Amino acid sequence: MSTLLLEIVTPERTVYAKDVNMVILRGVEGEMGVLRGHVPTVTPLKIAAVVAKIGGKEERIAVSGGFAEIRHEKVVILAESAELPNEIDLDRAQLAKKRAEDRLRTNSRKDEVDFRRAELALQRAMNRISLRG
Repeated sequence: MSTLLLEIVTPERTVYAKDVNMVILRGVEGEMGVLRGHVPTVTPLKIAAVVAKIGGKEERIAVSGGFAEIRHEKVVILAESAELPNEIDLDRAQLAKKRAEDRLRTNSRKDEVDFRRAELALQRAMNRISLRG
């Protein structure tokens, strides 16, 4: 089976760089699978896990937004933040989830900015927990 290079880069570091058989990512328009030879595309990403399929195995990376640039032989994800499962502090993620839920519960939507921040914080925490849970 042919491969393509998957690179996940944040402002701080390269989180992931491997040859994979398939990449599954969640763009703003939905989930998409990418194989070698895919039509060149750029898409904004949602907060979700990126799945790298290598042989019969899957590797999951928690990605918090950003963009994916898809080329025929390479996928580059420029992410605001990204973590491998073994880098995720589960206790910290669960505390972040609780804080976000508390903010959502107490916010009456009068402050739309604070409400949206809490929603995004909850999505990030759930994404991280799903990889470690």
